[in-house]
Amino acid sequence: MIFDLAFIWAGVIAFAILTYVILDGFDLGVGIVFPLLRKGKDRDTAMNSVAPIWDGNETWLVLGGGGLYAVFPLAYGVVLSALYAPIIAMLVALIFRGVAFEFRWRTERWKRIWDWSFAGGSLVAAFAQGVALGAMVQGIEVAGRAYGGGNWDWLTPFSLLTGGAVVVGYGLLGTTWLIRKTEGGLRDRAYRLARVFAVGTVALIGLVSLITPFLNPVFLSRWFAWPAGAYSAVVPVLVLAAAWLLYKGLKERRDNVPFLASLALFVLSFVGIGISFYPYMVPPSLTIWDTAAPDESLAFIGWGALFLIPVILSYTAYSYWVFRGKVDPEQGYH
Repeated sequence: MIFDLAFIWAGVIAFAILTYVILDGFDLGVGIVFPLLRKGKDRDTAMNSVAPIWDGNETWLVLGGGGLYAVFPLAYGVVLSALYAPIIAMLVALIFRGVAFEFRWRTERWKRIWDWSFAGGSLVAAFAQGVALGAMVQGIEVAGRAYGGGNWDWLTPFSLLTGGAVVVGYGLLGTTWLIRKTEGGLRDRAYRLARVFAVGTVALIGLVSLITPFLNPVFLSRWFAWPAGAYSAVVPVLVLAAAWLLYKGLKERRDNVPFLASLALFVLSFVGIGISFYPYMVPPSLTIWDTAAPDESLAFIGWGALFLIPVILSYTAYSYWVFRGKVDPEQGYH
């Protein structure tokens, strides 16, 4: 093959996962901070800010998971076997959260139940994603071509730390999204909450980044050995720049800047994970090429992706364009 299809598909899957994280991250974040908002119109407005786009954001989760199954079947089988519990927890939580969007507006008697379904589903889904990430980073035991670990290998202090970090990070995305999309008292409340989540996010990024290189000798060499460490050092420098931009945006109350800076923190964190992982699809044993489907299959699926991904990008961009600007508290999802 002229092109390394396995490498290209690894990039496509990484792009789909990153897009899901930064898009669904902020609407999960709105759910995480939902109990911290005033009851009534503030909560209605917060939910309305993501109601037109949340389900489209989750398209990228389907693309990432389905793509992994199709083009890296061995990685899919090993990862699903290792992370069965957190993944099932995430999917169940997303179901409750999605149902809450529909049912909350149809009842007064049970409204509190659906409020907690929205908030709890968002919190559990975010925490489960973080736990799964932590389990992947610390490594998955492989025996032959199958998962070789136990049922609870995913549950470690490090995976709990990354679970909490994702919850706090999504909370930052949610609050900065509300800053961008709302006005009045809700916007002021979002600014106050964003400062707390910003401090927590930056601190947890630093803590996780300090621990990660020591989980695997390959990770350590990527970050501290010469000359790879010289190139990798650009990432923490950019993280500090994004954190400074976030601080300035919150201090000067520039509504769009905190959200963009928060997205930058997530993108840079994802790049850092990619630097540590490459060329592994399932650290520390299975590389991209070990887990890839045959080139003929990758090429066949690629033709579909060439059509599908631009379509998804187009309708995602269109939906954000249609629902641009501040949310009107008197209108919304009813």
